[in-house]
Amino acid sequence: MCGRFVQQMPPTAYARLYGVKAEDAPLPNTPPRYNAAPTQKLLVLRRNPENGHRVLSLLKWGLVPVWAQDSSGGARLINARSETVREKPSFRAAWTKKRRCIIPADGFYEWQRHENTKRPFYITLKNRAPMSLAGLWEGWKDPASGQWLRTFTILTCPANEAVAMLHDRMPVILARNDISSFLTAPDPYELLRPCPARDIESWPVSSAVNNVHNDGPDLMQPLPA
Repeated sequence: MCGRFVQQMPPTAYARLYGVKAEDAPLPNTPPRYNAAPTQKLLVLRRNPENGHRVLSLLKWGLVPVWAQDSSGGARLINARSETVREKPSFRAAWTKKRRCIIPADGFYEWQRHENTKRPFYITLKNRAPMSLAGLWEGWKDPASGQWLRTFTILTCPANEAVAMLHDRMPVILARNDISSFLTAPDPYELLRPCPARDIESWPVSSAVNNVHNDGPDLMQPLPA
């Protein structure tokens, strides 16, 4: 699964990486996040539903289905299993109607069970390039206020060999060449697979990351040997 991740680059850097043009939509003004957590508003790359242009938006982490009576269930839908994304009522419409998105992440955290405790690890790409996590987004209209809430979830798959030592699931990390197909193809289901284990690196980090109120670059630093 994926319950915490890092977005440390400025929005302009992610915009350059994904070919987002400033004239298509203003870039959000948001600080770095070193301990991004569910229910927070985070940077998401998606296609504008009207013109198809790529835009970076701030969406709330925790998907609220379009048919939901209220938004309270979003905190439970932070991840979606790729194996059932085409059938589950909560995610089926977003998948079919191409409400797919990319969540830029410089790395993510996972916890390994050790005796009676869980030890946090930071997982990143060996080349330190940002990860492109596959996701879905939805727009939900509050029936009381009429305001729109836009939310997202991260797609997961079975863990590769590098992550399996920590957890049996991991986020779907798309290759750069697969991003366009994931966003626009009718059914890019074959892309929902583990990335190569040889590309992944991880190390133990401080338990300070357990507290969502802690947020700083020190959270990613390896523990002393």
